[in-house]
Amino acid sequence: MKSKLFIPLTLTILITTAYSCNNSDQNNIPAAVDSTVKGIVEKVAPPKKENLKPVITYSWVKKKDWLSAKDSFEGANHLDLLNAINRVDTRHLKRLDSILVPSDYSQEVKMYLPFPEEVDALKDIHKIIFFSYPTQVFAAYENGKLVLTGPTNMGRKSKKTPRGLFFTNWKAKKTRSTVDDEWILKWNFNVHNKWGVGFHEYALPGYPASHSCMRLLEADAKFLYSWADQWILKNDYERLAYGTPVLVFGTYPFGEPRPWFQLSENPKALDIPADSIASYVKPHLQTIIERQQQRQQVAASQSATP
Repeated sequence: MKSKLFIPLTLTILITTAYSCNNSDQNNIPAAVDSTVKGIVEKVAPPKKENLKPVITYSWVKKKDWLSAKDSFEGANHLDLLNAINRVDTRHLKRLDSILVPSDYSQEVKMYLPFPEEVDALKDIHKIIFFSYPTQVFAAYENGKLVLTGPTNMGRKSKKTPRGLFFTNWKAKKTRSTVDDEWILKWNFNVHNKWGVGFHEYALPGYPASHSCMRLLEADAKFLYSWADQWILKNDYERLAYGTPVLVFGTYPFGEPRPWFQLSENPKALDIPADSIASYVKPHLQTIIERQQQRQQVAASQSATP
């Protein structure tokens, strides 16, 4: 009985090997053998899940034409999508001469923005926030899964947002800018205490316009304010643990058309592959993991203290 089972399996492997060496003969594989081969392949090497997004195209619409359209300002979802696609807030959206609109309004905001939904290289990082300078988009991940993404307006040419790895430290629901007392920053989360750089709610005109900070829409600023972690301090001068890692990357083409204008010609022009995210993180991965572990140890120690 054992030999009967062993012989067909052996023959199947031999036949599979023979046909795999000659592509021209693959159409002649007997149906029964082909079915067996497919079964083995599916069990040994299942298809890898890809970060696939629906195909959405974009086109330009004159503001006067768009305003006259029946569905122009109907529904908050439309506004959320148009704000994200054009990197503006609603007030500035209404000021644009032409608006970049999608062919499909039915998807979630993340489907219209360039960051991938999953990044395997981030699976060991509990929380991390990315700011892409060229696309003017941020993304927050938990263990490699995208939890929030949206538009941002970063530092203007003369006051560029510094690039590299930072960590969130202190936060405030409302504070005044150290640069100008008239600038009220809501849902502010600082990432560089000495330079005064952070992310917060503020006007989004649709291009890098800040004094080095990362501007956000109100809903996004509120989410990150609650989601990201503050540093842990021993006293006013000693830090016990770092907050959430924040990675700023890329270069903005100042003086050239805004990068998202390319979407009307190529809807995938700004896509950021998972491999690219991995490459940005790789030089900082050890530091991120070490500080993450340090934070866990401090938190555990504090919770154990009566």
